[in-house]
Amino acid sequence: MLRPLLSSLLVLSLLPFAAIAGDNQAPPAITAAGTIHPVPNAAYMPDRNATYKVVFAMTKPSDKPDQVNPALERVARAVNLYTTSGVPLSHLKFVAIAYGPATALVLDDAHYRAKFGVANPNLAAIAQLRKAGVSVAVCGQAVIENHFEDAWVAKDVEVALSALTTITELQQQGYALMPL
Repeated sequence: MLRPLLSSLLVLSLLPFAAIAGDNQAPPAITAAGTIHPVPNAAYMPDRNATYKVVFAMTKPSDKPDQVNPALERVARAVNLYTTSGVPLSHLKFVAIAYGPATALVLDDAHYRAKFGVANPNLAAIAQLRKAGVSVAVCGQAVIENHFEDAWVAKDVEVALSALTTITELQQQGYALMPL
């Protein structure tokens, strides 16, 4: 009688690992970007109980202005990889800051359309990231250097003093830097 009970407990204790490997995986938190693929038997799985602090330095422009910026795509992918592995959104302390050639990804639709002739494909992903608790910011210095105005920045984006000070400040607080 004890053996079937122990076997049942062992099976139940392994269920969370099956979800991580791709079976019964939680749905992605971000659907507008960040496609992921199940990797059964993956090594180096995130710890569901840990808190992850990452500052994403988004510097690359889009090759195609009608597609989500590749750096923003990777931020969304990171959120989806952690959450589908069982890490709660509340354990993700993510900040994504755009600067340099990536600055335009944060423009509101009207100003993005004026610059590139198409609707801003980044706005849905930015809104979903913000809703998931990710802070999306832009370097205020880069906004000025690109001859943009703060009022042109999308409503879900914060204007930081600079990427330089934001990144160093967050690293002082224990954030890992992820250059994109």
